[in-house]
Amino acid sequence: MAMEDVDNNAAVEATNTKTDIKERGDVGVNGACIDRQPDTVVHQAGLNRTADRGSRNGPGAHTATGIRVLKRNIKRNGSRGCVTRKTRFGSRERDWLKGDTQRGCVCLYGGTVDPQPPASGPQASSTPQTDLQLVLCSTSTTVEELCAQRDGQGLYVQLHGDLVRRLDAAERPLQIVYDYLAALGYSDPTRVQQEAANSDLSCLIRFYSERPVNADQQERTLLKGVFSVRKGKSQLHKWAERQVILCGTCLIVASVKDSLTGKMHILPLVGGKVEEVKRRQHCLMFSSAGYQAQTYFVNFDTLVDYQRWHRQASKVVSQTICLVDLSCYSLEAVPEYLFYCQDITHLNLRHNFMSLQGPGGLLNLPRFSQLKSLNLSHNRLGLFPECVCEILTLTELNLACNSLDIIPVQIGNLQSLQTLSLDGNHLSSLPEELGGLNQLNGLGLSFNNFSHISAVLERLSAVDKLAMAGNRVECLDLCTLAKMSHLKNIDLRLNGLRCVKAENTEAVSQVTQLDLRDNCLDSLDLSSICNLETLHCQRNQLGTLTLSGFTLRMLNASSNRLTTVNIYPVPNQLTHMDLSQNLLEYLPDWVCDCRKIEMLDVTQNLLFELPSRLLNSLSLRKLLAGNNHLERVPDLLDHIPLEVLDLQHNKLAELPESLFYKALNLKYLNVSANVLAMIPPSSQSEESLSTLQELYLTRNNLNENCSALLVGHQNLRILHIAYNQLFSFPASKLSKMEMLEELNLSGNKLKTIPSTVSSCKRLHTLIAHSNHITVFPEILNLPEIKLVDLSCNELTEIQLPESLPATLQELDLTGNSSLMLEHKTLNVFSHITTLKLDQKSTTTPGDSLSASTPWNHGYSEMSGQRNKLCVSVLAVDRFGDGVEACYGIFDGDRNEEVPRLLQCTMGDVLCEELQHSSVDSVYMCNTFLTSHRKLGMAGQKLGSSALLCYIHHEPSDPGGCFSLTVANVGTCQAVLCRDGRPVPLSKVYSLESCREEMERVKLSKAIITEDNKVSGVTCCSRLLGCSYLSPWVLPKPWVHTEPLCSQDEFLILGNRALFERVSFQEAVCTVQDVRDPRAAAKKLCSLAQSYGCKDNIEAVVVSLHISEDSCTCEPPASSTDPRVPPHILAPVPVTVTPGPSDPATLSCSSGAVSEFNSETSASEVGSEAGSTASDEHPSSGHVARPERRCSLHPATTLCGIMVLGAPGTGTHPGLFQRQPSSATFSNQSDNGLDSDDEAPLEGVISNGSKLEVEVDIHCCAFQLRSASDSPKDFDLEKRGSDYPNGKMCRQNSVVVSATNGCLLAVCGREIADLKKSPSTSSLFGKKLSNGSVVAPEDSHNLIEVALEAPKKKSGYFTAPAQQDPEDQLILPPGLEQEVREQLRSQTTLVSAPPLPSLPPAFKDTVWDHPHPPAFAHNIVPGPGPVPILQQEVYDTAL
Repeated sequence: MAMEDVDNNAAVEATNTKTDIKERGDVGVNGACIDRQPDTVVHQAGLNRTADRGSRNGPGAHTATGIRVLKRNIKRNGSRGCVTRKTRFGSRERDWLKGDTQRGCVCLYGGTVDPQPPASGPQASSTPQTDLQLVLCSTSTTVEELCAQRDGQGLYVQLHGDLVRRLDAAERPLQIVYDYLAALGYSDPTRVQQEAANSDLSCLIRFYSERPVNADQQERTLLKGVFSVRKGKSQLHKWAERQVILCGTCLIVASVKDSLTGKMHILPLVGGKVEEVKRRQHCLMFSSAGYQAQTYFVNFDTLVDYQRWHRQASKVVSQTICLVDLSCYSLEAVPEYLFYCQDITHLNLRHNFMSLQGPGGLLNLPRFSQLKSLNLSHNRLGLFPECVCEILTLTELNLACNSLDIIPVQIGNLQSLQTLSLDGNHLSSLPEELGGLNQLNGLGLSFNNFSHISAVLERLSAVDKLAMAGNRVECLDLCTLAKMSHLKNIDLRLNGLRCVKAENTEAVSQVTQLDLRDNCLDSLDLSSICNLETLHCQRNQLGTLTLSGFTLRMLNASSNRLTTVNIYPVPNQLTHMDLSQNLLEYLPDWVCDCRKIEMLDVTQNLLFELPSRLLNSLSLRKLLAGNNHLERVPDLLDHIPLEVLDLQHNKLAELPESLFYKALNLKYLNVSANVLAMIPPSSQSEESLSTLQELYLTRNNLNENCSALLVGHQNLRILHIAYNQLFSFPASKLSKMEMLEELNLSGNKLKTIPSTVSSCKRLHTLIAHSNHITVFPEILNLPEIKLVDLSCNELTEIQLPESLPATLQELDLTGNSSLMLEHKTLNVFSHITTLKLDQKSTTTPGDSLSASTPWNHGYSEMSGQRNKLCVSVLAVDRFGDGVEACYGIFDGDRNEEVPRLLQCTMGDVLCEELQHSSVDSVYMCNTFLTSHRKLGMAGQKLGSSALLCYIHHEPSDPGGCFSLTVANVGTCQAVLCRDGRPVPLSKVYSLESCREEMERVKLSKAIITEDNKVSGVTCCSRLLGCSYLSPWVLPKPWVHTEPLCSQDEFLILGNRALFERVSFQEAVCTVQDVRDPRAAAKKLCSLAQSYGCKDNIEAVVVSLHISEDSCTCEPPASSTDPRVPPHILAPVPVTVTPGPSDPATLSCSSGAVSEFNSETSASEVGSEAGSTASDEHPSSGHVARPERRCSLHPATTLCGIMVLGAPGTGTHPGLFQRQPSSATFSNQSDNGLDSDDEAPLEGVISNGSKLEVEVDIHCCAFQLRSASDSPKDFDLEKRGSDYPNGKMCRQNSVVVSATNGCLLAVCGREIADLKKSPSTSSLFGKKLSNGSVVAPEDSHNLIEVALEAPKKKSGYFTAPAQQDPEDQLILPPGLEQEVREQLRSQTTLVSAPPLPSLPPAFKDTVWDHPHPPAFAHNIVPGPGPVPILQQEVYDTAL
């Protein structure tokens, strides 16, 4: 019956579609698209053709048509509705689309812009979208043809929810979409066609049939209306109805009501006043400035008008200059009323689409008689607007980023011009007339195509800065600079410079500042530039550097290959010098002779010693000498002004005895990662004058004796003494550190923290993980305590005070296996934002299933000194249907929204993409691109670095070795430890580290600021999100696959902050010393903090146990399996009889399962997602576990369900289906809160961005019933149910179901594992309040749910009301033959027709509506009536 309903419904849908198309007359008589030009078919999504949100199997199925409009994607695309993915077209339209990949559809939206999207919900979802049209067309269809087809006036395109541009008549909308998708990274034409039809794409690119109307924008550009007006303050004047306009800087009052033809009264408002008239309601007084000020009284009809005019007029009168800012308004022309404002001196038209023609076009700009400043940047002009050269009053002109190729000779007319910005164009030469602008003092030529310095610049004597960054100047001749005696500041960054010629040249005396960063120089001799004050030459390939030191003040030469630096004479004016990340083995003698040196950075060199004269300098205040080979620090001879000293990562065994009482100004000292056994005393007497505030002693050989020497630093605020040899910390010493704010004692051998820690009243952070602490310290009564980390210790109980401090935000107690917390304690901790606890699970014979995977993981996240955590982790040890795993990290830099969304959805996207392709570069690339699209509105302005690792078998060799596929964008990195050596697996996509990406971004004419950020926003060239920076920032990832072997020990994933401080080699050595992955991850983060990182840090450590043949089998229990009761093996009807049978092995994509209690009702099971799991234990009956088999020696399974009769099996057969989970994320995941939410969900202990307690995850439960109506069958069925109505059939912990012809089984062991694991939130389906379950990959957008769901009380995820009949069985081609053989081998037990013939690429595409395959009518042979699957769905959680 179910199949018949689907067929009938499809026929009705096709008929309705055909009828609709006939009535519009857009296609042929048979309802199919005619392949002609224009190939357009318009579908209007109207009120009477809105499909019901329910399944088309339900009562409303026969009213559905080929187009359905839902209103559930509000947060994703910002509209009031969106077309669902699979019900747009009828079968004929789909056939037409599949006939050619150059065909597709364009969604045309109306012109209404929602100021605020309404809240979504079940009621809102059924509201139709009346202003949305679907247009079937081809890539050759032009705008002109589309407009002729639908009698439209024009089309508009909007990118990333930003500006709206009118399309030219010859432009092709579908080709624009295809080009956009190709630029993102899609390469397959079929996939491009499918993505172009996806409704989520509207957040990236959207077409409008008319210009969108934005009320807020109209208010800021123009206000007008007919109001009562009175001129002057005298009562003799009468009130009259007049047209009033507020535009630009003036108030315009017409002399005739409802007409603008008469005399216009202009009232300049800049510097004037706007005041409320209290004697009249809704009345404002407008006054101009000056002695002869005029006044107008305007009485408004409504309070809304009054407030709008008052707000806008107040902005105008507060200005000090006559400025009109119309930037970012998608304008094609300025308002005509603006030309009445003849006092305008500054006009900003940046980021528009200004045209030349029209009443308000650029040709009319000379009408502004006093205009001095004009900004026309980012207007896609293409040609220099020569009309601008007629505005002779201009002093400032900005034409940046307009794709200009040539500057006209008329530019010479602007004799008053002082500043000209031509950055970001395609210029390669300048006209000679430009040299006649004698007053020009600022000229921007950056990011153009100049190959040399133009000779025109010699005549521009007033220009003192040459701004030519990002051009193509490969050779700099200093003779050219010598001729331009007026140039003082030279900026030649990012030019690809290869040489600087200084032969036979005179002294270049005028240049004082030179910027040569990010070029290709291997040597540099600038000794002829005698007055050079500042030099930037970072990130070149310099081996030698020669400079003149007469006037040198600042030298930045980091990230080169310098072995020596020659400066003559001694630079006595030098104050700052950065020589970090070079190859210096010693410091030149002239460094010690610098009299004014204040900051010296020589980190990451090859230094073996520091000169004594340098350290005893009377001017040096900051010395950074970490990551060298220093073995000693010279003694201090006298008092020095040193304030910051960084000596980490050296070989220091001791520090100078007089360090602290000679360097009395020392406030920061970092000597981590040395071999110190003792620290020097703070003073020579009992009285200490130390001003030390931050002390980092991590990873040395210090013992508890050093604590007595720390007491003298009474101003100490931060103390990191982690990973030393401390067995105790004297209580008397700790009590004297009253100023202490942050204390890190991790990785020592402490058994307790002294109770005197309560004396540190300012302490807000205590980190003491990885010790042997057994007693919880007395810190919960500290008034300012915020973070406490006591993980990986031996705590047994917690003594709570009467009340906890309100400041406590994070408490980490994981890794304390003996800790037992009572409900009372948990209630006291309920207000803590982040509470991390171990998962407590009952031990059953089936609990060791998850331990059979050849890997396990641990992770750590630290917010550092940031107020929020903007990183997230995805960790799934059991991913997909086989022995697979998935791990990922996401770093949002300054935003937490995008990492949370990626954490919740990216695992499911990967699982779905694996069904469509087995090529690693394809499915990984599509996973990133799809996740980028699914970010929706959140991804328009925000972005995140992302790294995803997938451990799997190669599809070509399912029984072979494991492979690791890594994909990343941004700055997150992965490193594999192989034989103790690091193997980098990722690529850093930042402008500083990837020269190819730098060139790509330059070619696309992006503006790269001096801090190497694209448009000043991000240093990354590839991110997920930040779509408004396209095409400069792309989401296409780097993909690499590495075969795993037995020599691979572990995998480390980390964000930028981790690997900036901890090298790959140190990270590998660090993890090798720690067996527990969680403790290893925590150690990595603690080390990064102690090395100076202040940012968010995250680390994931995956321990690998790969054998030679990748076998993960468990030894067989016995030849006679006692786990399978005899009555299970006997032929019985399909209904399941109760008994201690073996639970089925069900494959799940999350690697985590929950536990059903056989005594628990369905209502108890169906608790909210995010609530804590039930404390009840399963029944004491014996629950056996099947033998764990590996991919090399698989058991006889179908869909993870052990086939009856096979060894070690005891449940029903089924068919293979790969089911993506809905959210495969770790227990550091979303807590069910949006950014605007304040109250957490019930049962959720939240932290604002993470879920930190066990999550109650329940699988789908359905009923498998016999069609027999005999009382015998009914009684048998009823006896197998815990419910009086017999709705659910149970074994000990087996729930079997069938829906839509798909047989699923949820077993007790899998459910138990779900409850234990923190890495998932759903399995197989999504449950709504009506109890229906639907496949996640077809029925809703996960990003939308992740955004909206925290506000719903029915669970974290939601879905359409009922299951879609197209949600079908998917049989991967690689497993089809295996499944067939297994079915044939079980013919004695399973009587079923052969599998339907499936094509090799059997996919559920955008265009297809395949029907579910026919299933066997009798699953288990036996006497009596043939049982059939009935479609009954019961209340199960999520």
